Amino acid sequence: MSANSSYKAMYDIVEQAKDGTIIIPDDFITCGTPDAVRSGLSRLCRNGKLHRFAKGIYYIPLYDKWDGTLREPSLDAIALKIAQRDNARIIPTGAYALNKLGLSTQVPANIVYITDGSARQVKFGEGKNITFRHSNDLGNFAYHSKLMQLAVLAMREIGEKEITEAQVTKIKNMITEHVSEQDFKHDIVLAPTWVKTILQR
Repeated sequence: MSANSSYKAMYDIVEQAKDGTIIIPDDFITCGTPDAVRSGLSRLCRNGKLHRFAKGIYYIPLYDKWDGTLREPSLDAIALKIAQRDNARIIPTGAYALNKLGLSTQVPANIVYITDGSARQVKFGEGKNITFRHSNDLGNFAYHSKLMQLAVLAMREIGEKEITEAQVTKIKNMITEHVSEQDFKHDIVLAPTWVKTILQR
């Protein structure tokens, strides 16, 4: 495959994808040699067809329809794309878990996920990164409900002594609204004893 036909194949993939789609070099595996893909990626960035988010991570620009500003993909979408590539599962933890549950308005600069895949770090922007920490505790990945999984991790992050009644009420309301009774019964068994006690009362 010539450099030009390689670029054309890559260009066609990008043209057919939706604005905002996250692209990694693996998406062009059928388009030519790693070198051809690398130079194709540089060319697509120069032509404004792709934007580079971080090393090895690109996205198709998506502009806000109201004010025309460029919208970066969400960090969750980036993390999920990496997890998909590595065939791994991930769960947001720490301050980011609290933010996703609406228990904190702070978006931390360093976002941490636990994963059953390999540990890695993706740096982007000034002092910001997405960290994947390998976890051997497979119980973390056994939850049926994503919300229960997030709620338990968030409660563990806050801590038994620090959690407030307002936070407990908010978490319980979310669980009542979005988690089926069947999933709750399955997932509550996986939670630490003190979390179980709070959520079952």
